[in-house]
Amino acid sequence: MPSFADDLRRFGPDAPVRVSRDEALAYCAALTSSHYENFSVVTWLTPPHLVPAFQAIYAFCRWSDDLGDEVGDRARATELLSWWRGELLAMQDGAPRHPVMIALRDVVEEFAIPITPFEALISAFEQDQVITDYDSYDQLLDYCTRSANPVGHLILYLGRVHTPENVQRADATCTALQLANFWQDVSRDLDIGRVYLPREDRERFGYSDDDLHARRFTPAFARLLAFEVERTRDLFRIGAPLADALPGRLAVDVELFTRGGLAILDRIEAQRFDVFRRRPTVGKLAKLGLLLRAVLARSLRSGKSPRNGLPTRAQAPHADADAVSSLNSSADRSEARP
Repeated sequence: MPSFADDLRRFGPDAPVRVSRDEALAYCAALTSSHYENFSVVTWLTPPHLVPAFQAIYAFCRWSDDLGDEVGDRARATELLSWWRGELLAMQDGAPRHPVMIALRDVVEEFAIPITPFEALISAFEQDQVITDYDSYDQLLDYCTRSANPVGHLILYLGRVHTPENVQRADATCTALQLANFWQDVSRDLDIGRVYLPREDRERFGYSDDDLHARRFTPAFARLLAFEVERTRDLFRIGAPLADALPGRLAVDVELFTRGGLAILDRIEAQRFDVFRRRPTVGKLAKLGLLLRAVLARSLRSGKSPRNGLPTRAQAPHADADAVSSLNSSADRSEARP
C-alpha cells in the first residue's frame, strides 16, 4: 500500500485524479487491510453486507487521522482538514470527488446517516492541532465526544439500532476504547508532542511535568495510571450491555472491541503500569482467545450452539491473515473507533 504522502499527492487538494465507484471501493478495502490496529476493523465476523460500509468509514477515519498527524506541520494540517471538510460537504451535496467520499456516499444514503458524526471527527483532529495537553478529565471526555464517540454512532446506524439508550452505551464504550489507547500510548503521544493524562490527575498524584517528559517511571506514575485504568474499566462496564442490542454478528464484533479494550488495560496492569519500558499489546494468541470467548458468550446468550457462531472450513480461508485473531477499531484514535 502506498504511503500517506503518496496518497495525498495522488488524491489531495491539487490532484486531478478521479476514480470510479468500483475503484473507490477497492481503495477503501486496501486501506483498511493495510493498517495495523489493536483489533482489525473487518473480519469474517463482520456481516458481509456491511463490509463495504465498514471499509468506507474506516478509510474516512484513517484519512482524517493522517491529515492531522502525518503532515508534520500543524498549520498545514489545519488547512488540509479544512479541505477535507469541504470534500465531506461535496459528498453530502451529491458530488463526491475523493475516492473515500465516493465510497462513503453509498453508505450515507443506504443507512440514512447524518453528516454530524463525520464533522465531529474532523473537529477532533482540528483540536489536536491547537490543544496538546489536557487540564482536566472533563476536558478530555469532551474531546472523546468528538474523537471517539461518533464512531459508535456510525456503527449504530449501520446496525439500524440508533436509539438514545444505545447511544449512551456506545459513548461509554468508545470513550473507554479511546482512553485505553491513550494509556497504552503515553510514550508514543509524547513523541508527537501530546499529553492526554489530565494535568489535574498528574498533580493529584504528584507526578511532575519534568518526570513525564523525561519518561520517568515512578511510584507516583504507577498510582496515576492505575487510577486512570480503573475508571476506564468502569466505562467499559457501563457500555457492555450494548452488544445485546445489536443484531447477529455485529454483536460479536462489538463485544470483541470491549474485550480487546479490557485486555489492553490488563496488559498495562500486568506491566505494573510501566508503559515507558514497553508498549503493552495483545498478542495474536491472546486475540484468538478473546475472539473465541466473544463468540462463545454471544452463542450462549442467544441460546445457540457455539459451533454455529464459528466459521465453517469453507468460510475460514477467506478471512485475511489477521482476521482470525483480531478485530478495531479505530478505527487508532481513531481509532477510534468500534
